[in-house]
Amino acid sequence: MEPETRTLSAAVREHLRQLCLHEFPCGTGSWVSLVDKELLKFVKLEELVLSANQIKEIDTTNLPPTLKVLELYGNKITSMECLCHHPPPRLQHLGLGHNNLLGHLESLHVTSDHWPNLVSLDLSFNNLTDLHSMVAGLQTLQHLRLLLLQGNPLALVPHYRGFTIDSLARLCVLDDITVASSEKHLFRGLSHSEDLLVPEAQILVTVGNLRGVLDSSVLDPEPGPQGPFITYNYYVTYDFVEDEEGEGSQYSGVLAEIIKPPSSLEQLGEDILEEIIEDIEESLESGLASLSELGEMEESIVSGASEPLPQSIGSAEELAKLRPLLDPRLCPSPGTVLFSTVPKPWSDVIPCNYELQHTLKDLVPLKAFLLSGTMVTVVEEKILSWPVEQPPSSDSPLAAKKGKGEKDKKEKEKDKKDKKGKDKADKGEKEPPKAQKGSKKQKELPKEMRQDPPILRVLGSSPVVLEALLAGESFVSTVCNFGVIRTLEADRLTLNRDAKKNKKGKKAALEVKSKTKMPAAPVFESDYQPEPLTVEIQIQLIQWRSTEEALRGLVI
Repeated sequence: MEPETRTLSAAVREHLRQLCLHEFPCGTGSWVSLVDKELLKFVKLEELVLSANQIKEIDTTNLPPTLKVLELYGNKITSMECLCHHPPPRLQHLGLGHNNLLGHLESLHVTSDHWPNLVSLDLSFNNLTDLHSMVAGLQTLQHLRLLLLQGNPLALVPHYRGFTIDSLARLCVLDDITVASSEKHLFRGLSHSEDLLVPEAQILVTVGNLRGVLDSSVLDPEPGPQGPFITYNYYVTYDFVEDEEGEGSQYSGVLAEIIKPPSSLEQLGEDILEEIIEDIEESLESGLASLSELGEMEESIVSGASEPLPQSIGSAEELAKLRPLLDPRLCPSPGTVLFSTVPKPWSDVIPCNYELQHTLKDLVPLKAFLLSGTMVTVVEEKILSWPVEQPPSSDSPLAAKKGKGEKDKKEKEKDKKDKKGKDKADKGEKEPPKAQKGSKKQKELPKEMRQDPPILRVLGSSPVVLEALLAGESFVSTVCNFGVIRTLEADRLTLNRDAKKNKKGKKAALEVKSKTKMPAAPVFESDYQPEPLTVEIQIQLIQWRSTEEALRGLVI
C-alpha cells in the first residue's frame, strides 16, 4: 500500500501534494508532514483523511471549519493538545489510532469544551495508561456513541470494559463490539467502586502436557560401581516482562536465569559420557568457575530481581567470564525474566501442571512485550551423580588412639554378655540369633552421592505471538510444535527396557506398546511415525465479565 491516502478524490490528493510543505520521499510516493493554510481553499470540505503519514502536529487554524470527519490514523502525533487550539466546531469523528499519544494529561483534551459534537472517537493503539482520568473526560461528550480504546495499556486492566461501559451510559459501541443492554446490566454499579479498582494487569500463564520427548537415558551406558549415575529431567521455560513497579522478589523460587555449563554445548551421541568428562575437566582447568559455584548459580541467580547477587559470584569479572557460556535460547531477552515449570522425569506424556498469574503495574512495557511475543523453550536437564568415598577409619593416629581406648571397654562388654548368656543357658533360655554381616538390609542402604551441576540441552524453542491480546482477544491458546526429535533406535531401546522391567513378559510389552504408541520390535522404518515434540500453552488476559466477578476478585 502506498503511503498516500486513497480515500480522497484524485483532485484533492494532487492539490495536497502541491500545498503541503516539507514532503519527504518514500519509494514512489511521498509523506505528508505538515498542512498549511492553503487547505482553507476547500470551503466545503467535510472529510479529510491524512492517514499513514509523518504528521507530528497540526495547526487547526489551517483546517476548514466545515470538517465533520478528520482521520489521522498512523501518524506520529504525541499529544492532542495541538488539535485543541481552534478545532473544527462541527467535527463528528476524530481518528487518532496508531499514534504516539502518551500521558495522563491527554484526558484534558477529550472534553466537550473542544469537541461538543463528537459522535465517534478512535484513540486505539496509543500509549494511554490512565483509564479513570480518560473516562472522566469522555463523560463530558454528550453525543459520543462509538469509542475505540483497545491497544492502549489502559485496556489491559481487568475492569477496563466494565468500568468504561458503566461510566459512559450513552455508549453504543466499544472497540467494535456493540454494547448490549444485558452487558450494561452486568456491569451496573462498577463505576462507583473506582477507588477499589487498581490499575494493574493480570495475566494467567498455563503450561499443559509435554509430548514427544526423546528418552536420552537409553543411550547411556550402564553405570559402574563408581558411577556416574545419570538422571534426566525435562521442563519448559518462557520469558515474561519484568515489572519494574512491582515487587522484585514476588516470584522468588520460580524466577531464574538459567546458566548453561560448557559441557552442555556438546550434542548427545555415542561417546556422550567421554565428552561430558572431558568438558568438565576442561572447565576446571580453565578456571572459569568451580563446578559447585556453577551449581549454586543455576539455582540462585535471579534475572531482574532486586536482590543482591549470590555469594558464589565473587566479582563482576567472574560473572563476565560466565556470560559467554550462556545459551541464548536459555536466557531472557532484555526487559524480561525467565520462568520455568518444575523439572520432571521422562514419560511418553509429561504433565507440566503449571499455572502462574502475573500481576503487573507497569502497563507500557507490558504492551511492548505483547507486541513482541514470548519464547517457549523445552529443556533437558542431565545430572551426573558420583558415590562419595568414605575416609578410612584406622589410618589416622586419632582413630588408632581411640581404638586402643575402646578395646578394654569392648572386652568388659564381652564378659558381661558371656555371663548373661551363661545365666540364660542355665534357665533354659535361648539367645536370639545375631544379624549376619552383609545382610540384605545393609546392602540396600543408600550411599552418599555428590552431584555435578546440571547439564542443560535445548530440545526445541518457538515464539508465541501475543498481539491478539491487545486487539481484544481474551486469551491465546496454542500447541508449540518443535518437530520430531525422537529416533527409531531410541524408541526401540525404550520399549525393550520397559518390557524387561515388567515380569509379565509379552503381555507387558503389548501394554507398553499401547501406552506409548511405539511399535514393537522388529520395527521397519517405513512404518515408523514418531510423535513430534509439542507442548500446550495458554496465556490469558484476565477481564472481569460482571460487577459481581470484579468485586469477588477484589476481595481475593
